[in-house]
Amino acid sequence: MTTLHKPRVGLALGSGSARGWSHIGVIRALEEAGIRPDLVCGTSIGSLVGAVYAAGELDSLESWVLGLQIGDVVGLADISLGAGLLKGDRLMQFLHKNLVDRSIEQLQVPFAAVATSLQTGAEVWLQNGSTLNAVRASIAMPGIFAPVRREGSLLVDGGLSNPIPVSLARAMGADIVIAVDLGSDILGRRFRTASEAKTQDPEPQWLLKLRENLNALAPERSPREPPMPSMIDVLSSSVDIVQVRIARSRLAGEPPDLIVAPRLAHLNLFDFHCAEEAIEEGRRAVERVAYSLSVLKGEAT
Repeated sequence: MTTLHKPRVGLALGSGSARGWSHIGVIRALEEAGIRPDLVCGTSIGSLVGAVYAAGELDSLESWVLGLQIGDVVGLADISLGAGLLKGDRLMQFLHKNLVDRSIEQLQVPFAAVATSLQTGAEVWLQNGSTLNAVRASIAMPGIFAPVRREGSLLVDGGLSNPIPVSLARAMGADIVIAVDLGSDILGRRFRTASEAKTQDPEPQWLLKLRENLNALAPERSPREPPMPSMIDVLSSSVDIVQVRIARSRLAGEPPDLIVAPRLAHLNLFDFHCAEEAIEEGRRAVERVAYSLSVLKGEAT
């Protein structure tokens, strides 16, 4: 006779910078619905939240992020003129101080992170060794954080190769995969009218100043022409396009059983102080797929 086994539920947490705090709300809502993932993997900010969840320390992370103010976010920035705008040392020092770093093999829930080889472009799955070092590699956004050296490779943000790591969850043994997509509504977000966009906090002064300096380099335009977007808007929107296209391509070939899609396109790259809003939207995103979730719950029990 064939022995029936309980399907293993895997959670694949996607990349998305400050929008990633919504992963906390997603996890909370899933648990309240009676679904506790048997394994978790993540890319970029998804790897950070996923690692903390796997370590059983999500309460500590949630308390910290809910207390973040703009000044705290600025304080974690350590400006560098090297391989990235920020070295990332202050962030990692904070995580080492406030979260217990275990090896990935010792975590309460099986976990893995995605990074990308800078030399070859290959997707790299980090499944052993220091948890926080794996997270540091996975969040190494090019131009922002310096790459991480690991076993002869230079590793950068996993979002360049696998923004929503469904394939990794399957490889880890998941029979059912719930994927969290943080990029479902971001295309064109910087060009929407005020009536289409949500009210958001004003940009920090350093970013406004950078915009002014870059705009001063732009060629003159006819008064009848609409204003051109800033260089920052063009670059950011281009990155959005690349990430979304990669994610859509990967999801088409490696579809999850359920996609949870928080809608937080109005949040900027470093809006980490908007955790309360992001977490609540994570909960709402789960509520929007309540019926599909109930079907999956029946399959998983």
